[in-house]
Amino acid sequence: MPTDVLANRRIRILATLSMIVLAIFVVRLFQLQVIDHSKYVALARQEQEKRLIIPAMRGELYVMDDGKPVKAVLNQTVYTMFVDPEIVDEPEKVVKTIRQIVGGNTVKGYEDSVYQEDTRYVVVAKKVSYTQAQLVREKKLKGIGFQAESARVYPEGSLAAQTLGFVDVDGVGQYGIEGMFDKQLKGTDGLLQSVTDVANVPLTIGDKNINIPAKNGKNIALTLDRSVQAYAELALAKGIKKSGADAGSVIVMDPNNGKVMAMANLPTYNPGELNKIQSFAQVNNGVVATPYEPGSVMKTFTLATGIDKGVISPDSTYNNTDYIRVDDRVISNASKGQTGTITMQHALNWSLNTGMVTIAERLGDGSINRTARDTMYHYLYDKFRLGQKTGIEVYGESAGRIISPSETEGNAVRYSNMTFGQGMDLTMVQVAASFSAMINGGTYYSPSVIAGSVSDEGVFTPEAQRETYGGIIKPSTSAKMRDMIVKARTAFYADNDRKGYTVGGKTGTSQTIVDGSYDNGQTVATYLGFGGDTKPKYVIMVQVSGKNKNLAGNYDAMPIFTDISNWIIDYLTLQPKV
Repeated sequence: MPTDVLANRRIRILATLSMIVLAIFVVRLFQLQVIDHSKYVALARQEQEKRLIIPAMRGELYVMDDGKPVKAVLNQTVYTMFVDPEIVDEPEKVVKTIRQIVGGNTVKGYEDSVYQEDTRYVVVAKKVSYTQAQLVREKKLKGIGFQAESARVYPEGSLAAQTLGFVDVDGVGQYGIEGMFDKQLKGTDGLLQSVTDVANVPLTIGDKNINIPAKNGKNIALTLDRSVQAYAELALAKGIKKSGADAGSVIVMDPNNGKVMAMANLPTYNPGELNKIQSFAQVNNGVVATPYEPGSVMKTFTLATGIDKGVISPDSTYNNTDYIRVDDRVISNASKGQTGTITMQHALNWSLNTGMVTIAERLGDGSINRTARDTMYHYLYDKFRLGQKTGIEVYGESAGRIISPSETEGNAVRYSNMTFGQGMDLTMVQVAASFSAMINGGTYYSPSVIAGSVSDEGVFTPEAQRETYGGIIKPSTSAKMRDMIVKARTAFYADNDRKGYTVGGKTGTSQTIVDGSYDNGQTVATYLGFGGDTKPKYVIMVQVSGKNKNLAGNYDAMPIFTDISNWIIDYLTLQPKV
């Protein structure tokens, strides 16, 4: 074959091979640049772009001190410690450093995390302090990082613990204000997404960069007065120790606006030491969450109903024989011997059940019929708003219950017992708010623990007044009730009161239900009262209880009221009557 023919054949073969190779390159480039473009862009972004969560600062909680908000729950910067196993080059040394410096804050399985190969981010410790973080940084180990976050700090220890609530290990608010307003307090985390260099330093270039600032949570100021709260807790602790009770609660309220000045419960806990909590009783806010039969303090409500309806007056009389029959039941007085023709004021002074049942009968023109029961229910439930949630801004409020006359259980016997505080389940906050309406002229102020909010710059914005309901009872009825309640206290318990001030109150002692029936060997002691100068300035309700303990309102709850009342008169600098 001629040489030039062979040369041409070789040229054609080389040209064909070249075309094939070129076609392969073109196809491959088309696949990379067009078909798989999105895939490789995503991979590139994954390597070059970093997404960092910017944690929001949880809102802080304030209480009032001399009319100004002061911090009761604040934040402290702590760190979440993480490792990037791909960068770690001395895993054994890293594990040893973590164990030695932050051993108490490590997460389960942190040792194995350092050796993982399928991730770039593994949390190895939480709530690491600034000092601990600095000690780790000094080791100059590769692959260790820290992310700042906040942790709750309680400078007042256990002060108002059940009202404040706490934040659990997962950062979720539990109980109290922390639980009720968890979403508002939590805020909204921010996001930083940016192209970074090889050292993970964010660059300003790139149209995919995202920078959403974190929105800190709302700072909430409570109506609780720091000094009143502290003294109420102290007085409650002293009273419980003296009486031998196991538990107790106190609420102090301004009857002229419904604002709660103090809400104390024992036993209690320190929200900063959650590991020391031993029982639910420590975190439970009994003032709002635990209904009970308040006993004879409810006689004031029966009297107010009778006076407002015009069927009795403080000077109205009845024949007391210490016993009164309602259907197939005989109701007797705990205090016997005040027999004969006596006034309703006398019945209140001596806490006589027969007098209260007599009022219920007069509401029905001689018997506790449906008319009488409907009237009582209307006043207790509809007007005084007992047996229903108040809407107070604390987690876990219970509604309690008042049986309606339309129910089978709402019979005459039930309603005769209700006249002196049995056969119903009410919370202390319900009773204190309703009592406030009784003695303030007849206006029901929805109880509240929220005073307002505080900006990050420290500016306080008051909260709007919650719902009010006027005309609960006539102003004249309210005036008569104030006078009756003051006389009831003066008759027996005023010797230790500050002289020159108006102080009134009513005892309550109620049996508790155990296994479906009343236990004669276990009672709850209650005292409910008010004080002031030209008008009522505070309402105090005290309750103490104990397992298998007979406690009495006059001996075990009333002294706690007196202690707080005398102190608060001085604290509020009330002016004595001339």
